[in-house]
Amino acid sequence: MKHVAQLWNDISLSALVAGFVVVLVGFASSVAIIIEAAHKVGADQTLVTSWIMALGIGMGLSSFFLSLYYRMPIVTAWSTPGAALLVTNMTEVSYSEAIGVFIFSGVLTILVGMSGLFQKIMSIIPFPIACAMLAGILFQFGVRIFDSLAQAPYLVCAMLLGYLIAKRFFPRYAVLIVLLIGLSICLWNGGMVMPTTEAGFFTFDSLVWVSPEWSLTTLLGIGLPLFVVTMTAQNMPGVVVLRAHKVETSASPLISWTGITTTLLAPFGGFAFNLAAITAAISLGEESHKELKKRYIAGLSAGIFYCLTGITAVSIVAFFTALPAAMVAALAGLALLGTIGSNLKMALESDATREAALVTFLVTVSGVSFAGINSAFWGIVFGVLCLLILKIQLPNANTSHK
Repeated sequence: MKHVAQLWNDISLSALVAGFVVVLVGFASSVAIIIEAAHKVGADQTLVTSWIMALGIGMGLSSFFLSLYYRMPIVTAWSTPGAALLVTNMTEVSYSEAIGVFIFSGVLTILVGMSGLFQKIMSIIPFPIACAMLAGILFQFGVRIFDSLAQAPYLVCAMLLGYLIAKRFFPRYAVLIVLLIGLSICLWNGGMVMPTTEAGFFTFDSLVWVSPEWSLTTLLGIGLPLFVVTMTAQNMPGVVVLRAHKVETSASPLISWTGITTTLLAPFGGFAFNLAAITAAISLGEESHKELKKRYIAGLSAGIFYCLTGITAVSIVAFFTALPAAMVAALAGLALLGTIGSNLKMALESDATREAALVTFLVTVSGVSFAGINSAFWGIVFGVLCLLILKIQLPNANTSHK
């Protein structure tokens, strides 16, 4: 009863809204890629629905229980880079072999988490470098606020103005006010068409189990890259987000749980679960709650909304895809403005690490990719190399110009 009373006392409208925005941004920004990936491996509409259900329920349950256990907003997500990899590499793979790939990647994630290897790697990354990488990842979302002006100038300007006024007078409810302004304008001018189905708006479906098939070439050629992409492009930034917000929870059990969730739900279409980065930053920001210890409510809220999207997969996906892209881009960018600014500040604060952090930031923003690994990983690599080189005192460095 004590814990229930504490939970009730910690609930706030701003944290509940932050959880909803997490789900809205997560689904609306990349659900189309998930659907395309499912089609690439031969999924029909029933199987596509099973994918969305498995992903929604998996993210919902893991986000809810991890946030409840750690009393921190631990938000999980699907691997968008992983889905993109599937789109480009799964044309000659059967659906059953794809399930085998997902399970293989999940088991590798469990092993890395349980061995403590990932935690050791993350512990040697300097904090300013980690903040610079996170700022680089989120930077594009800040820019999209103003890119979307060309698509919907009145909508975005109204959302931006509403955000600034709310930050001045009602900072805890700034994201809620922006969300309401965006939805109101879209409904008023017809920019958003509410979806319907033959069975009504809320349509309930079911998960579909498909047994895996195993192919060594497929496991090594697709399963291993899926694992690497998910770890470097998703889990690494996810841990950085937690560290940047002073969440000291060990990464190893979190990584292990994402691997377990993937392995259990892979036969239903849960292809890859990981720690969230971008949406986690929304739940961890001050807009969620002024007190860090009460922001876990955003994680619980996200978990509940994710489960609802999974249970009503068809209708909810239709709702999210009906939202104008400009509104989603502006909402995500405005919700992340504070996080972008604070991480840039922490990254560039120290004279000793400023240049290395700046290199990390620029490499991450560039979007450069080598060996199929994205810029977030290479930003860390270049930043750490710069730090090592700049700290090396060259022989006779002070007398070389004499």
